[in-house]
Amino acid sequence: QVQLVESGGGLVQAGGSLRLSCAASGRTFSSYAMGWFRQAPGKEREFVAAINWSGSNTRYADPVKGRVTISKDNAKNTLYLQMNNLKPEDTAVYYCAQGRLQYLPSPYDHWGQGTQVTVSS
Repeated sequence: QVQLVESGGGLVQAGGSLRLSCAASGRTFSSYAMGWFRQAPGKEREFVAAINWSGSNTRYADPVKGRVTISKDNAKNTLYLQMNNLKPEDTAVYYCAQGRLQYLPSPYDHWGQGTQVTVSS
């Protein structure tokens, strides 16, 4: 079975940086697109970033574009989200997800448990 385990969240001041990681197991990591989503209190889960199977194609949500970089290391079965210039509105639980397809856009059928990111002003 697929397991996705996020780490790297925490409390950071506005303007700071964090790198989230998602360790994957149970299905060939290199064959599938991956994504990051987030959910703030009282809000619906929203898309943050996505990457195709090889890492050659990425997509970003407008609120994070230019501040966030998604990457994947297929040799380590790990997905990353580098977040810079963080803002209080980035505060949320961040989830990684594995896509059903190699390419973007892809629906997602496996989800991690999430990691909390809190940005103080």
